Amino acid sequence: MAGGKLTPRQKMINLMYLVFIAMLALNMSKEVLSAFGLINERFETANNLALTSNEAILADLDMKAQDKPEQYKVPNEIGKKVALASTTFYKYIESLKQGFTKDIEREKDGKLPYETMDNSSKLDESWFSGDGLSAKGKEVAAAVDSYKAAVKSALGNDPKFKDIVSEFNTKFNTGDVVDKEGVTKNNLDYNFKHFPLIASVAKLTATQNDVNTIENQILSRLTGSTAVAAASMKNYTAIVIPEKSAFFAGEAVKGKIVLGRFDKATVPTKVVVNGSNLNLGSALHDGQVDFSFGAGNVGEHDINGNFTFMEDGKPVAIPIVGNYVVVPKPNSATISADKMNVVYRGVINPMTISFAGISADKVSASAPGLSSAGKPGSYNMNPGQGSEVVINVTGTLPDGSKVSDKKSYRIKGIPPPVGAIGGEMGIVKGAKSRLEVSQVSAKLPDFDFNVQLNVVGFTLKVAGQAAVIVSGDRVNAQCKTALARATRGDQVTISDIKTKLVGSDIMLSRTAPVIYEIQ
Repeated sequence: MAGGKLTPRQKMINLMYLVFIAMLALNMSKEVLSAFGLINERFETANNLALTSNEAILADLDMKAQDKPEQYKVPNEIGKKVALASTTFYKYIESLKQGFTKDIEREKDGKLPYETMDNSSKLDESWFSGDGLSAKGKEVAAAVDSYKAAVKSALGNDPKFKDIVSEFNTKFNTGDVVDKEGVTKNNLDYNFKHFPLIASVAKLTATQNDVNTIENQILSRLTGSTAVAAASMKNYTAIVIPEKSAFFAGEAVKGKIVLGRFDKATVPTKVVVNGSNLNLGSALHDGQVDFSFGAGNVGEHDINGNFTFMEDGKPVAIPIVGNYVVVPKPNSATISADKMNVVYRGVINPMTISFAGISADKVSASAPGLSSAGKPGSYNMNPGQGSEVVINVTGTLPDGSKVSDKKSYRIKGIPPPVGAIGGEMGIVKGAKSRLEVSQVSAKLPDFDFNVQLNVVGFTLKVAGQAAVIVSGDRVNAQCKTALARATRGDQVTISDIKTKLVGSDIMLSRTAPVIYEIQ
C-alpha cells in the first residue's frame, strides 16, 4: 500500500471489496447443488442394489462351503472377513452422513433440500482444526486406515487378487495430495474442506459405492463366477453409467450400460435405449453397450429400455432404468479486478479471469494492455489511452466448442499526489537547517497500489520574498539565500510540485503543496 494510514471509510470499502470477491468465488449455482443431490440419490440407489447383491453372493458362498468344504471353506472365511470390514466401514460412513444432515429439515417428499446445502462449516468445524485435522478428522482417517488394513489382511498375498488390490489402493488412497498451486495438502483437507455440504455427502455416498464395488469383486472372485447364485437372467440388474453426471444443453449424453459386472460371456440379442435399437456390432464389447443421444433440455431426464437375452430358447427382457441431469451451458464469465472495480493507467492492475464450469487452462482473455501473469487465470492489465477498456473472454468446452463473454472497465488516471518534506505532509514545522537538507517528495495516501514517485521540480516561496523555481527535489543555493532572510514563524510554501512515475515519462496531475513553518 502507499504511504499514510487508511481512513476508517477506506478500510470499510476495502473490506467490502474482499467480501464481494469472496462471494463471487464461493457462489455455487442452485443447478449445480441440485446436480450433486441427484448424483447422491443415484449412488444411494446403486448402493442399496449392491448391498442386496453382495449379501446374495455371500450367502451362495456360505452354501458352497457347506456342500464342498474342501474347495470353498477358505474362500468363505475370507469372504466373511471382507464382508465384516466392509459392513463396519459402510455403516461408519453412514453415521457421518446422518450426523451432518440430522438437523436439516427435509422437504415434503423426504429428500434433503439440496439447493440450500451450500455451506461447508458443519463438516469443516467437525473434521478440521486450523491447518490440521481435529480429533474427529483423525478418527475418520483412522477408520479408513483400519478398513484398508482389515481387507488387505483378509486377502493376504494371494496373486489372484492382485488386480483388485491395485484398484483398492487407488480408490482408497489416503496419501497427501499436491493441488494445482503446488501446495501439499492432507487427503481429507483436499477432498472435503470448504466444499458445499451436499457435495461432501455425495462424496461419502460415492465412497460407500466404492466399498460395495470392492466387496463385490472380491466375493465374485472367491466364488469363481461373476454372477449371483441365480438360475435365471431375470435376477440380473442393468446399471446405467453416464460418462459424467451432468451435461450441457445441446451436448451428447454418453455413457455405458452394464449388466451386473463386466462379463464377455453375457451377450444380449437386442438392446433398446429410449426407443432406439442399438447396433450391437459396434456398441457391444466385454458385456457392456455404449450409447449416445442428444442431451435435450435443461433438467432431469430418464434413460429406459431393455436388454434382451435368449434363455432356454426364449427371449428374456431385463429393464434398463436410469436418469441424467442436463445443466445450462456456461455463458457468463467471472471477471474481477484484484484491487478494485476500475483499472488505473500507469500501474500494473492484477486481474483474475475465469469462466464458470471451465478449467482455467481452457480460458483465454484479450484486451489492449492485458497480458498473462504466468499462471492460468491470472493476468496483468496496463491500460493505455482512453476512458474504457473491454476485456473479451473465450472458454473451450470439453467437446471443443467455444463460449465467450466480455466486460468493460473504466480507466482512471492515478489520483493527484500530496507534497511532502522529509516524508511529512501538510504543515511541517522545523528549523531552517532541516529544510535546507530535506528532500521534497510526493505521496499517494489511501491509494491501493504501491507506486514510486519522483519529484523533478518545484517552486519555493518565502513570505515577503520572490518565488524561486527549482529543478530537482532539494533546495538550491538561491533557495538557501531566501531562507537566510526568513525568521522564526515565517512560512515557506513549496508548490507547483512536478511529479512523475518512476520508470516512465508519465507526469501526474497537479501535486498538492506542502508548507514548512520555521521554528
